[in-house]
Amino acid sequence: MSDEKGRLDRLVEDLKAERDELRLKMHLAQADARDQWDEMEKKWRQLEGKLASAGREAGAVGKDIGAAADLLAEQLAAGYRRIRKRL
Repeated sequence: MSDEKGRLDRLVEDLKAERDELRLKMHLAQADARDQWDEMEKKWRQLEGKLASAGREAGAVGKDIGAAADLLAEQLAAGYRRIRKRL
């Protein structure tokens, strides 16, 4: 009987340790996802600004702004995919 109780106690302790580790990892993952989200929000504001500038500008300057906006949009899409995978 005491062997069974010892085994059960070890199992409970192992489960508790795993639970605590997973809780910490989830907390850190959420913080990491928040950090990535904040970075994506900065890029979003940059994209909006570039799109507004491209709409006002014409010619080569507008094309350069449009190319920069395309790059930002691609970065945003990739960042959003990374965040979604973590959630």
